[in-house]
Amino acid sequence: MDKDFWNERWEKEEIAFHMNEVNPMLIKYFPELFLEKRKRIFIPLCGKTLDIEWLLAKNYRIVGVELNELAIKSLFNQLKIEPMILEIDNFIIYKHKNIDIFVGDFFNLSETILGKIDLIYDRAALVALPENMRKKYSAHLLNITSGASQLLLTYEYDLNMMKGPPFCVDSMEIRNYYLDKYSLILLEENENLPSGLKRKSNGIEKVWLLKNDKKV
Repeated sequence: MDKDFWNERWEKEEIAFHMNEVNPMLIKYFPELFLEKRKRIFIPLCGKTLDIEWLLAKNYRIVGVELNELAIKSLFNQLKIEPMILEIDNFIIYKHKNIDIFVGDFFNLSETILGKIDLIYDRAALVALPENMRKKYSAHLLNITSGASQLLLTYEYDLNMMKGPPFCVDSMEIRNYYLDKYSLILLEENENLPSGLKRKSNGIEKVWLLKNDKKV
């Protein structure tokens, strides 16, 4: 994970990947997960997504990890709450009622530090990483969450027309990473890509439910 690259993007506010609304796919499909209130939802590479406020309002507990501390300061300003700030191992932790955000390198997270996770919401993590890091990411994610079920968003587009991030992650790649652990359910293929993804070609947003039946 290129720390300098992401820190520079946040410092220059080159954050077209940040949506200025709650993700419509989260609103549409989250009710279908039938997740009990108060369960812990893990959002890797969470940034300052408005999805966090939406989930908190639904009475869920949020756990996130983010490389850039500026993004998390901005998140808590958005939420209008004053966090408790702690340091544990290689992380600065921003805490408040029902929310814990780890500032640091995702790959330094352990299951012990993270705690029990009931659902993973991967809205912008897998697609933020280049191909040579995605296998490592997916394996580590499974390890630290004991394979909790996932709501996963990906994008597919013509690689000759543009480069990521967000990167193109096709269905075969998802199967390679996750088929041994999950039942893979493609919930939607959407050709109306979200604004701000700087598309230079037609593409598809895909919404996946990666279901670990033993964890549900």
